[in-house]
Parts: sequence; C-alpha cells; structure tokens
Amino acid sequence: MEAIILAGGQATRLGDAARGHPKALVPIAGHPLAEYQVSQLVRAGVDRVIVSCAAGQAALFKAKLSGLGAEIVAVAEPEPLGRGGGIRFAAEQREESGPLYALNGDELTDVDLRALLDAHEEHDRAAATIVVAPLRSQFRISGFREAPRLPHWVNAGVYVLDDEALARLPERGDHELSTFPELADEGKLFAFRHEGLWITVNTPKDLERAEGHYAAHPELRPSLARNRS
Repeated sequence: MEAIILAGGQATRLGDAARGHPKALVPIAGHPLAEYQVSQLVRAGVDRVIVSCAAGQAALFKAKLSGLGAEIVAVAEPEPLGRGGGIRFAAEQREESGPLYALNGDELTDVDLRALLDAHEEHDRAAATIVVAPLRSQFRISGFREAPRLPHWVNAGVYVLDDEALARLPERGDHELSTFPELADEGKLFAFRHEGLWITVNTPKDLERAEGHYAAHPELRPSLARNRS
C-alpha cells in the first residue's frame, strides 16, 4: 500500500509560530506534523509514502520523515501545482496500481484508515472515498452552547483514491473544484464519516490545540510508532 502526503504549504497564517518550518514540518509536541501522519499510515499497513513538497525541500522532508517504518519518496514540485496537481505529480512516482491513501499535509486525525479502505472497496463504482467530519461552528450560537455541531459534514482532507480518480486529477489546480464534483455527478465519489479527532493546523490557535491533544496523549506520538516498526 502506498500513500501521498500533500506537503507544499508554507505556514503563512501560522506566522512566527511555524518557527520557519514548512507547514507539514511544524513541530507539535516535539515531532513534525507529518511524522504523525506517516506513523498513522504505517500502522495502517502503508510501506511507501510519497511526499509532494515545494521546490528545494525534498531533501529536508526525506531527512525528517525517514526511520518511521515506511520508505519516504520526497517529490519537489517544479512550481506550485495546486492540490490536485500536486497529487497527480506525486502519483507519477507510484510503483503499484490500485487504491492509495492521500492526505493534506496540515491535517491531524485519528481516522481508522483500514476501515476507510474497506469502506472504499465495498463500492464497486468507487473511484474515490473522502473522509467527512461534522462541521463545528467557530462562533457562539447561544448563551449556553459554544462551537456546537452543525447538521453538515465537510471534507476532512483524507482520501482513498483509485486509478480512475488519479487519472482524472488536473495537472494544475484543485481536485475539489474539478475531479471530485465530476465523480460525484457520476455516482463514483463516496464519503466515510469520521467523528473523532480532526485538527487542521492553519493558525496559532490550531497549533495550540494540537499541542494540547498530543501532550495529553503521549501514546500517539511518532516515537512509539517508530519503536513498534
């Protein structure tokens, strides 16, 4: 099983909290963000991870993410290609066919990746399955409820993509504006509901929340995953 991590983000909104790191390598409880993702993928049976990163950063990502139990192939985009283009570009380095995992490089989740793959393979027509999470309001709606759950589900940035979906990704641009709507119209896009951990690390507040979560759960830190591999 292979996986792709989209890691071209530059952490602009994190400002000084990024400490000069690319977003996917921002330290969280002593480990780069992407270490958590690689460790999670290894536990799900992935043995080869292709990292799509910005120009000039391939060696850095390979050095930071090696030794976690999976081969790391870092691929630097010659120019910003967008998320869909980044996945397509990275997929050129695949050694296998069939479904693979794809993750946005700024997402922290505890999605059951094996269950996600099983759910994808249950649908004969599935070209892609996306993890969706409940939408939570960032605002106080009443005097007694803060950040309530809303009756909507949103893309959590974790996917299983099959060969058809990969072939239909744009060379440049966002797959959420092209490939996914087309597959949905054709009945080939499925959703996997996830109600556990989901943190997108965009702002210092997000980073603080992630730090707090992994400080409270040291068993989830990548060093333990490395010891088991």
